[in-house]
Amino acid sequence: MSHPLHINVELMEHAKGLPIPSYQTDGAAGMDLFAAIDKPIKLSPLERILIPTGLKLSLPSNMEAQIRPRSGLAFKQGITVLNAPGTIDSDYRGEIKILLINLGQNIFKIEHGARVAQLVIAPITQANLNVVLTLDATQRGHGGFGSTDQKV
Repeated sequence: MSHPLHINVELMEHAKGLPIPSYQTDGAAGMDLFAAIDKPIKLSPLERILIPTGLKLSLPSNMEAQIRPRSGLAFKQGITVLNAPGTIDSDYRGEIKILLINLGQNIFKIEHGARVAQLVIAPITQANLNVVLTLDATQRGHGGFGSTDQKV
């Protein structure tokens, strides 16, 4: 078993009293993020909004934080993270905000402290792209979704 990564978190005033994100089980990949809002928000169908969390992170330079939807909210209510997964870069020090959209058919009410998304910490690799005249051949080739050479 590896040792946990330690990440410094700054709690903004509007996050006081909310739980600090944590893993709920030993096998969990994500930590719940909570809405740090001062009054309830009604999110209409197809409406999008930035929800503040009141958290700031100091990530190591080889890590990112991903903002992902909560599967229960997505399935039951149609509430999801619009830019999923949202990326928090290691050099960002501002407040984490969650871009939610209501893809459901009903107005969704967000209360202070509601679990609205998940935070996943992941390693990153930076790459140098090399321009070549042609790429190496593979069995799949250039076939893919919507491709004219893909067999149906």
